[in-house]
Amino acid sequence: MLLIGLILLIVLLALGVPVVWTFLGVAVFLVLSLGYDPNFLLPYGFSQLNSTLLLAIPMFIIAGKLIEKGGVGDVIVKWAEVLLGRIKGGLGVASVLACAIFGSISGSALAALSTIGSIMFGKLHRAGYPRGFAAALLANASILGLLIPPSGIMILYAWLANVSVLATFLSTLLPGIILTVLLSVVTLVYMRAGSRQQVNVGRKGGVVLEPVPTKQLARTFGKRTVTGIPALLLPVIILGGIYSGILTTVEAAVVAAIYTIPLGLWVYRELKVRDLKDVLVEGAATTGVVMIMAYSMMVLSRIFTMERLPDAISSVLLSISEQPVIILLMINLFIVILGMLIDDVSGVLLVTPILLPVAVGIGVDPIHFAAIVGVNLGMANITPPTAPLLYFGSQLGRAPINEMMKPTLLMIAVGWIPTLGLTTFVPELSLWLPELVLGYTPQ
Repeated sequence: MLLIGLILLIVLLALGVPVVWTFLGVAVFLVLSLGYDPNFLLPYGFSQLNSTLLLAIPMFIIAGKLIEKGGVGDVIVKWAEVLLGRIKGGLGVASVLACAIFGSISGSALAALSTIGSIMFGKLHRAGYPRGFAAALLANASILGLLIPPSGIMILYAWLANVSVLATFLSTLLPGIILTVLLSVVTLVYMRAGSRQQVNVGRKGGVVLEPVPTKQLARTFGKRTVTGIPALLLPVIILGGIYSGILTTVEAAVVAAIYTIPLGLWVYRELKVRDLKDVLVEGAATTGVVMIMAYSMMVLSRIFTMERLPDAISSVLLSISEQPVIILLMINLFIVILGMLIDDVSGVLLVTPILLPVAVGIGVDPIHFAAIVGVNLGMANITPPTAPLLYFGSQLGRAPINEMMKPTLLMIAVGWIPTLGLTTFVPELSLWLPELVLGYTPQ
């Protein structure tokens, strides 16, 4: 019956059944078919949700929506634009940098894509960037919101794995920085090559702003920095408060949500009082969906544990190869394929309880595995054929999917695969900051 349940889970996901109903339906099926006492499993699911750490989820969701509506993204873009907007491909690099900064505020790839994308698509197109390349670039860069802390999926991973949320935040920071650099390099090379070949990149090959005297540039940068200080302080407040010990993760999330209200209402004046109700309603609805999925996954993970599913998976993998490198490659492949079918939140809820025991069994540290999961799920979200963020980027940028395929595959080959390889096989990349900042001791 457990095998039937797993097949049912995969089939329903592949058919496009909403993930929340898939998790819940499979959980009910396994409870009834395997003869487990609902009076034991159902209260168990509720008891696992009784964690103060999960309060950070709705707060970061609300903060992200307030930031999205409050004009913060536009301020960040203008600040990055003045630094990079006068070189070939610089506007694309500014878009990547804006997504990285925005990710450190919202912790959401979807919020980064919808906010930065709505601002940048028009600018990139007017600058001569092909629509397909612009949409692919922003879809890839938006995933930095999952890697640059704070990250919503890392909060869920820490809760599921019972590890330090601060350590999981730091585990994905260096991979996120590496990916930022690699995507920027791809953009610069692509636009310069396109300019030489006269491939629809405009007469200036992606140069957006006319050259100006150094003094004027410095003055403009100073003005935009002053304007952007309230927005740029937000990641400093969140991360500084967490890692200094002044704020817990939940308290930092609450501070972020509260801080963004006056920021949007009175500083940047893009947020309206009437928007607050919509933000709270949308935040509550999103949180409700996440909590139902989390509850269902707790019931499923308990069943998987009692049925010794992780041991069975480990035995199958070890029967193929006993080399940890080969097993890690198979784990990566499984996460990417699964992540192509579902969103990042659902992915981390499903992958962590099943594969973490397997990874730990071959000597992988739980914090190192957090980074592996984060990068894999990020890459899966933009990997054809069922890449959710790629299709969302196509809609926002009004770019046909077929025009996005070539630049997307280029970014996967040059950006994502090297980042994933380093993250997987160089554990120091994920463990160095937790050790340095928190004194974490790898297991």
